[in-house]
Amino acid sequence: MADKRKRKWGDRKDGFKVKAPGLQTVMTSLMPNRTDCEVYLNETIDVTELLKYLEKKNKDNPEQKTTVFHCFIAALTRMVKERPMMNRFIQGGRIYERYDISVAFVARRNFVDGSDEALLFYVPKETDTIDDIRDWVLNKVNITRKSEHATGGVDALLDTFAAMPRLLMMFLVWIIRCLDFWGINPDFITEGDPNYSTIFLSNLGSIKAPAVYHHLNNYGTNSFMTTIGVIHKEEMLMKDGTKEIRDVINIGVTIDERIGDGFYFVRSLNLIKYIFAHPELLDRPLNEPSGYEYD
Repeated sequence: MADKRKRKWGDRKDGFKVKAPGLQTVMTSLMPNRTDCEVYLNETIDVTELLKYLEKKNKDNPEQKTTVFHCFIAALTRMVKERPMMNRFIQGGRIYERYDISVAFVARRNFVDGSDEALLFYVPKETDTIDDIRDWVLNKVNITRKSEHATGGVDALLDTFAAMPRLLMMFLVWIIRCLDFWGINPDFITEGDPNYSTIFLSNLGSIKAPAVYHHLNNYGTNSFMTTIGVIHKEEMLMKDGTKEIRDVINIGVTIDERIGDGFYFVRSLNLIKYIFAHPELLDRPLNEPSGYEYD
């Protein structure tokens, strides 16, 4: 889902330079480290309608089941498409917006202690729907779990670095960080690295764990980390004033506050809640607006 605008002076190969309000611009120098600028959002999202949608959808296609995790990838991607400031990052003292939207996540090869993890990186197309996202994720996860070790990409690169003598690895990492500052790291280092994704997503519910706040990293360009907890039931107050027992899920979000402001972040979160209340939106291509009216 690439932005087609022409590259100008000051742009990076992974994003174009943007002009931001004075406060945001000055903050990039006052607080140059991403980990010093983390803000945390915690929300309980009603997924009752989403589960009804999935039950019906999977009844018609039991061999390729769509999961809540697939829906989160689709919903977050759609949100970023409609809320482009969520696709910004700060590096080298400047504010950029990515050409692409990307979602990265970790897949365990086996659910046992000591099992390796694989890093998966998804860049959607404008026409992708929830079905395209589901098929891509299932295919990549199946390939990953057929192998006990890294088969290429960033996982193999990390294994190579881990095998180096400590001093050599420290020297190479220093060089990579310098290149990262200027946005000139070679593609074989950045391609498929979650630290260069729009959204780093962790499905903690798959291991029966609650949502947590996960830190950002100063390395790379990732400004948006989300964790998903376990689906459970809670009593919720409905719009008409009545109370109902609903299926809900907790999420934890960590964002670099320099890319936007609290008002923008909360509106973006409300859009995700709207999508889950109207899950039929997930069947639309990502380039079709959700129709959500912001209050």
